[in-house]
Amino acid sequence: MRFLLLIALASVAFAQERYAGPRPPKPDLLYLVHADNLIPTEVADSKPESKHNEATYTIDGASSPARTPLAEPIFLIQADKLQPQSFELYRVESKGNHREVSISTRHNRGQRALHLTVTPLGNNLYRVEADEELDDGEYAISPNGSDTVFCFVVY
Repeated sequence: MRFLLLIALASVAFAQERYAGPRPPKPDLLYLVHADNLIPTEVADSKPESKHNEATYTIDGASSPARTPLAEPIFLIQADKLQPQSFELYRVESKGNHREVSISTRHNRGQRALHLTVTPLGNNLYRVEADEELDDGEYAISPNGSDTVFCFVVY
């Protein structure tokens, strides 16, 4: 019985130490993973506006400077105050000098969050992945219930 307990404890310790890649230099910031390079996403505050059964969130700037050629991007985050399991991914539209996303408060209409997979890597380090192919365009990841967004472009 002790032998099984030791094997279980060793496997847990091994699982937490298996990630040997680059580590985010700042906590609570999503980084795009490009091989051994980490590219910080653009952090912005969205401005919410509600009309009827729709909420529109506006982000300043026509485009994000954080860019990736990957259709299924991978991110790393060293979570301190944020809960990566609450992240939601949305496609945003460029409109003049800003970007926006409209989300319907009705469940059967409007844009819905795209699928993300969040994997804990140990010591509050998380891998966040788009769980579906993303078309070229502007995207934002936001913690549910927050106006903070992490923006990036798939090209």
